[in-house]
Amino acid sequence: MRWLYTIFIRFYGLAARFVAFCSAKAKAFVQGRRNFPVPPVQDEKPWFWFHAASLGEFEQGRPVIEEVRARFPEIKILLSFFSPSGYEIRKDYELADQVIYMPLDTVANARKLLKNYQIKAAFFIKYEFWFNHLKVLQHKGIPVFYFSVRFRDNQHFFKPYGFWFRKHLNYVEHFFVQDEHSAELLKSIGINQYSIAGDTRFDRVAKIAAKADPIPEIEQFIGGRKCIIAGSTWPPDEVFLVEMLSEMPDDYCLIFAPHDVSESHIAQLKNRLNVSSGLFSKKQFDPANKVLIIDQIGLLSRTYRYARFAYIGGGFGKAIHNIQEAVTFGCPVIFGPKHEQFTEAVDLLGLGGAFSVNNAQDLKTRFDQLIHDEAFYLQASAVCKDYVHKQLGATSKIMSFLDNRFEEE
Repeated sequence: MRWLYTIFIRFYGLAARFVAFCSAKAKAFVQGRRNFPVPPVQDEKPWFWFHAASLGEFEQGRPVIEEVRARFPEIKILLSFFSPSGYEIRKDYELADQVIYMPLDTVANARKLLKNYQIKAAFFIKYEFWFNHLKVLQHKGIPVFYFSVRFRDNQHFFKPYGFWFRKHLNYVEHFFVQDEHSAELLKSIGINQYSIAGDTRFDRVAKIAAKADPIPEIEQFIGGRKCIIAGSTWPPDEVFLVEMLSEMPDDYCLIFAPHDVSESHIAQLKNRLNVSSGLFSKKQFDPANKVLIIDQIGLLSRTYRYARFAYIGGGFGKAIHNIQEAVTFGCPVIFGPKHEQFTEAVDLLGLGGAFSVNNAQDLKTRFDQLIHDEAFYLQASAVCKDYVHKQLGATSKIMSFLDNRFEEE
């Protein structure tokens, strides 16, 4: 089975080379791996290796990285990314001694990586099961940890045909899972090295919220009005949201922070609008405008502090984007139907702090409730605040385990 899996990985790498001719992201994916293997590290200091798929997973794991840096200053940190969207933004991350692209998952690449670094332990954030790297790490006797993991019933680990995939879970020293269901799934296949720690992303967003500096430009645009934030939106989301604009009360405004901030998409979005609008990059903060488009990355998490409620994009495509950044401010959230794989979304739907919509009429109904029914809005906001408060502490649980684990060595 390993040879078949490795053939697939090599084919994936070859396909990326062809796609790179017409895709900037694929081009960055390929070019970023041309420098692998990186030159061997000359000193013999031990390293902790953290791997994140992309930027979102990095932010999820960041509280643990920060605590590891503080508590184990003698250990160097290697940070790897699978996706260019993570690497390009965090390649100069100040707490990492080196940031690299994760090499394609072959046994040869895994051996080269471990030859270049004296890896003391490896940490994978949320998911990213690279089976050849896991095999080589196990063979070298290097402990592997997964944190903020959430398993699902439909994953191949839990299927009748999944024996080969399941056996790699035994190569992991400990899983810090998000929820009880993940723990039950592991237990059902005989994996008992787990603990329920929760999601470290809540620790991260709570820290961001506590330290969030004001954004004068946003405040200038809002000008005392109530504000709706549409974060990480895609075209299917934007079609529905544009329909809502004509029905928004005069004392409301809307801020778009689309996932795609390319000039072509921003122009497309601006052309769809049937009300006056401005662009953040053009410093168009006139409060006479009904809409402001944030056409750059890095501001959204702080912008949620100004929202009465938020619409989170992605739910009409592959999956919704992060809702935690919004709810940590006590901000009720609305999103599309593709949300099932996110524990916090499912939880908040049940509690009444989040709302799923399937079409424009659903969206209008929720907008009307959150705008016009003050008691309904206040209850939803209180639910979000209480939920976030109860989720804090995953990082402390993980670090308590790691302190005990590595104090023994």
